[in-house]
Amino acid sequence: MALKFNPLFTITSEIAQNLLVIEQAKTSMAHLPLSVHLLARLQETARLTATHYSTQIEGNLLTQEQVAAVVEHDEHFKGRERDEHEVKGYYAALDTVEKMAKTSKPITEKDIMLLHALVMAAGSTRVTPTPYRDGQNVIRSARSRRIVYMPPEAGDVPSLMKTFVSWIASAKIPSPLVAALAHYQFVTIHPYYDGNGRTARLLTTLILHKGGYDLKGIYSLEEYYARDLPGYYTALTIGPSHNYYEGRAEADLTDWIAYFIHGMALSCTTVIHRAQQLAGKTEADHEQSIRSLNTKQRKILTLFRHHTTISAAQIAKALRIKSRTATQLCTKLMHEGFLVATTDARRGRRYMLTKKYQALVKK
Repeated sequence: MALKFNPLFTITSEIAQNLLVIEQAKTSMAHLPLSVHLLARLQETARLTATHYSTQIEGNLLTQEQVAAVVEHDEHFKGRERDEHEVKGYYAALDTVEKMAKTSKPITEKDIMLLHALVMAAGSTRVTPTPYRDGQNVIRSARSRRIVYMPPEAGDVPSLMKTFVSWIASAKIPSPLVAALAHYQFVTIHPYYDGNGRTARLLTTLILHKGGYDLKGIYSLEEYYARDLPGYYTALTIGPSHNYYEGRAEADLTDWIAYFIHGMALSCTTVIHRAQQLAGKTEADHEQSIRSLNTKQRKILTLFRHHTTISAAQIAKALRIKSRTATQLCTKLMHEGFLVATTDARRGRRYMLTKKYQALVKK
């Protein structure tokens, strides 16, 4: 019974060449000056794109414009409530991936369980890490309904996941290869009844970001998969049998890695080209300060593009949170040195950026 993960693969000349392209893109992006507004816009576009295409792969019918409307304006589309929940869940999980990537801690099973919980929780940030499945599941063809993959038995999942997470932490190969192999192994173990594909893609993103391959958070791989779903599934279909115990765990993964690394190189090249075009039209800014901000701070920062001071009510509207929550957030941001109150009175209080962050919105 295979309970270890010892991936078998060969670094072909094609894979090596695409790894070089990725490294060049990483270097180029590190030295590319982007304005605060452009960087925030590109990051948000990447998050919405990733959300749209990753959920589309699973059958979500919302268009890219509708996904943006759901996320940014909490709009509703009749008969698409489940799709809306999926979109909100994935977007919230991406926010958590960004936070996890900023820490130096290794990825844990609890991290993966939390990402899965967020995927399935319709955008709620108060979730409990979900336990692994307790029974057998199968993957069937959407058309013929025949079994195309039989995952390992539920009793083996905890051991497999423990070994898998340990491998991620100890792997001595470039992060793009770790991400490729982790994606494959996660869907191979298939630790949940549902949400495995989305969680695998989030885990891939987390590994790349923690490894320094985030490219400032402005690219995603989900579109590459979604543009050719048959190619995506074919690349993942490896081994002599559809049964986990009959060859898939020991299969040669070279073809899958070639597919993954090619997609990453293509995505990196495309986003670098686009960013270079846009950067030529904007001024350089304080890159390190921008990258230190979390998602909420970035959104609040953009409000100051048109206002010298803002109220908690404006922040509540922009972040789609309750006024009381916005007030509490403002208090927290004051303690962190991000905002300062313009008056001592609590009623009608307005806020402005501290001098450190005012420089980020000056033109």
